Amino acid sequence: METTIRGAKTFVDEVAAEPGGEKINECIQCGVCSGSCTTVEWWEHPPRKIIAMIRAGKREQVLSSTSAFNCVTCYLCTVRCPRGIKPAQLIHAVEAIAEREGYKPKTPTIKLFRSLRNAMRQGRVWELGMALRFYLTSNILYGLKDVPLALSLMRRGLMPIFPPKKVKGSREVAAIMDKVEAMQKAGGAQ
Repeated sequence: METTIRGAKTFVDEVAAEPGGEKINECIQCGVCSGSCTTVEWWEHPPRKIIAMIRAGKREQVLSSTSAFNCVTCYLCTVRCPRGIKPAQLIHAVEAIAEREGYKPKTPTIKLFRSLRNAMRQGRVWELGMALRFYLTSNILYGLKDVPLALSLMRRGLMPIFPPKKVKGSREVAAIMDKVEAMQKAGGAQ
C-alpha cells in the first residue's frame, strides 16, 4: 500500500528526483548490492531491501532506519551492479531526504568514510586511528566489542599500533579529498 504520497509524488518519484536516485525503477532486485556491501551487517535493512521498500512506498520506515546513514561510499555495490544503478548514490539520495526532514539515526552510524577521508589526507589509512576516531565520535561502549578483534589483528601484525609514514604525494591526496568534500557540501557530488 502506498502510504508515502507527498504532494502529487509517490516516495519512489521523490527518490528518483534526487541526484543519484534517478535509476531506482531499473533495479531488478538481484541482490548484488547487498552481497557486495562491506558494512551490510550494520544496516537495519540491506540496500536491496531499501530499494524494494522505497518502491513499495514505505517512506517512514526507510527514512527512520539507520541504513541510509551507514553507507561508507566504498562503491563496491556501484561497481558490481549489473544494471548500472549506482546504489551508493541512491542510498545517499535517501540520506539527503532523511537529513533534510530531520531524521536522525537511532543507533551509532558508521560515518567511516568521513574518518577515512581524514586518514587519507596522509596518503595511507591507519586503521587503529580510524577505528578509535570512529568509536570516540560515535559510541565508545559500542566499540568495546571489537577490542578482542583489534588485539588479535595487532598480535598478527595486521593492524599497526603506530601511524604509517606519509606517502609521496600525500599533499595531492589531501587536496583531492578537500575538493571532494567541497563538492559534496555544494551538492555536486555524492
